Amino acid sequence: MTIETRLAETLSAIPDIGARAAPPRFKDGRASLMLDVGGLGETGRNALEAAIRGALLALPEVAEVRIFQTAERRGRRIIAVGSGKGGVGKSTVSANLALALARQGRKVGLVDADIYGPSQPRLLATEGMRPMAKGQQLEPVMSPHGFPMLSMGQLVEPGKAIAWRGPMAGNALGQLIDADWGDTEILVVDLPPGTGDVQLSMIQKHKPAGAVIISTPQDLALIDATRAIDLFASAGVPIIGLVENMSGYACPHCGETSDPFGSGGAQSAAMDMRLPFLGRIPLAMAIREASDAGTLAQVAAFEGIAAELGHWLENKDAADV
Repeated sequence: MTIETRLAETLSAIPDIGARAAPPRFKDGRASLMLDVGGLGETGRNALEAAIRGALLALPEVAEVRIFQTAERRGRRIIAVGSGKGGVGKSTVSANLALALARQGRKVGLVDADIYGPSQPRLLATEGMRPMAKGQQLEPVMSPHGFPMLSMGQLVEPGKAIAWRGPMAGNALGQLIDADWGDTEILVVDLPPGTGDVQLSMIQKHKPAGAVIISTPQDLALIDATRAIDLFASAGVPIIGLVENMSGYACPHCGETSDPFGSGGAQSAAMDMRLPFLGRIPLAMAIREASDAGTLAQVAAFEGIAAELGHWLENKDAADV
């Protein structure tokens, strides 16, 4: 067991520590961590700091403890979910990823940035729900799944085609992202396929903390996914990792597994590009039926990908301490 793991386990035993302490860092006998003391009075802050300091100094490896207190909410972080082409299940992954993050206890919201073909209202069972305006800002709609969301599909007449040029699409994206998201800390943004105006507006005006790229195993999808990766990487947006969707089909009748789109292509591509591989999602009837019904599938694969994303966020927080 590493010293960092022992430090984290020691912290987890302190009452009320919750998500206030970022993962501690250790170097040359010194443990350091960021402590969010927002909402605590002076007595509470002092008591919590004393408990942390005492617990960590009890470990023989720790000679010094540095605690950096902050009462400010960390800036809202945007996680872009992109793909090089349509039809790879990016919106389904985005919705289920937001749900899995919410189940981790994270304050998450979702933006459906697919201006021309929004699908999140159906996936999240918010069709017919219209956002209200608060001054110059929109107020997100609360989905039945317990997290807020906004979509262009909630602002236009259902079934009506949206024929906007680039600047109009960019302005619409700004209204969705700059809405009144309250205490939301993570904003999952479901991008349209490709590398067009919406992606460029996102990068230039609302730079994401990182991007998750969705692909199917087939070569054509991977070629297009590479273009999306190149767009984000060239703009300095970290690639959190690749997800292989529609990876294997298990027949509900005979149980035999087949690979209509191939298998392992995204993982191999990730290895070739030296990028993290976040996981595979099967081509499953349960996912399709849950998506159509707006209930979401609660498949273990989504929980695993959300856990990988959670680790990435924690490591990023620790690196910023």
